[in-house]
Amino acid sequence: MIRVGIVGGTGYTGGELLRLLGGRGDVEIAVVTSRELQGAAVAGRFPQLRGYVELRFAGPDDAALKRCDVVFFATPHGVAMHHVGALLEAGVRVIDLSADFRLRDMALWERWYKTRHASPHLAAEAVYGLPETQRKAIAGARLVAAPGCYPTAIQLGLLPMLEAGLADTGRLIADAKSGLSGAGRRAVEDYLLCEAADSVKAYGLDGHRHHPEICQQLTSIIAAGDSPAPQTAKAPQAPQTPQAAPPVTLTFVPHLVPMPRGILATLYAPIKDGMETDAAALQALYEARYAAEPFVRVLPPGELPATRHVKGSNICEVAVAYAPHSRTAVALSAEDNLVKGAAGQAVQCMNIMFGLAETAGLQHIALLP
Repeated sequence: MIRVGIVGGTGYTGGELLRLLGGRGDVEIAVVTSRELQGAAVAGRFPQLRGYVELRFAGPDDAALKRCDVVFFATPHGVAMHHVGALLEAGVRVIDLSADFRLRDMALWERWYKTRHASPHLAAEAVYGLPETQRKAIAGARLVAAPGCYPTAIQLGLLPMLEAGLADTGRLIADAKSGLSGAGRRAVEDYLLCEAADSVKAYGLDGHRHHPEICQQLTSIIAAGDSPAPQTAKAPQAPQTPQAAPPVTLTFVPHLVPMPRGILATLYAPIKDGMETDAAALQALYEARYAAEPFVRVLPPGELPATRHVKGSNICEVAVAYAPHSRTAVALSAEDNLVKGAAGQAVQCMNIMFGLAETAGLQHIALLP
């Protein structure tokens, strides 16, 4: 039985962790913290958990956290970095769903998050929690930095092409659209029904906090000379001579759409000069790369991902096409931003860390309608 603690259990991500873990027979949710709701019933905040989670919210410094096997931080950025060290010293493993440990460059992190990092030595230790690229490292990690929702969708959409050395990484474009829950459970005018309904709008054109995380990880994919990606006879092969990873230039434009949850990313990757491909070769490349991945579903040619097809599930749907007139591959990915883009992926990492079946507690079929 794995004893689990959740710090910051009142938001959408915390609630999703409780939903995914609350019905499991191999997990005991030992403590859920909230500074604001300390002493209140967890099921009062999340009525759907009645009969599954009978705890009351504890204070954020509750000693029970140090008696857990693993603690999830479902907190805003700038919180986990102050508390993770003490938990690690107590032998507790930590999965942080905030951005505190995702970036390796601390100067870059401090510039984007506008505060001084309290635990830069732990940021250097943290393992990036994308199982499709970091499975072995996650298994032995003390501290996992769970990816953001946009970075997950964008990486999984581009991953096979980058591993194969096909894409011109100086001209990548990500057009991504997210539901309102991606902004968290807070009262902000832009996210009120009358403000967001019947409208789609872009934001963050002057910079989005996920942008450096995406570029860091895409560069890591390119730099991995011993890529695990299977190759197909029709897919172009990556150069065999080790080279420094070229810089990634990504134009990333996020959009807000009036739905509770979900992300759809449309990704444009120009093919490198001198390389040739076609729709069939790209399809074969994606199918081969994700054949053994339990939570990435490559769609048949002609079918396209939709957020409603993955709602409530830990699946990321991916499709790929080719525009020969512009020599551009177009990949699309859809995920539930609260599941594969947050809590579900964190639970997937927990399963790997404790030697459980990776799919344990995550085999929910998407909700329709």
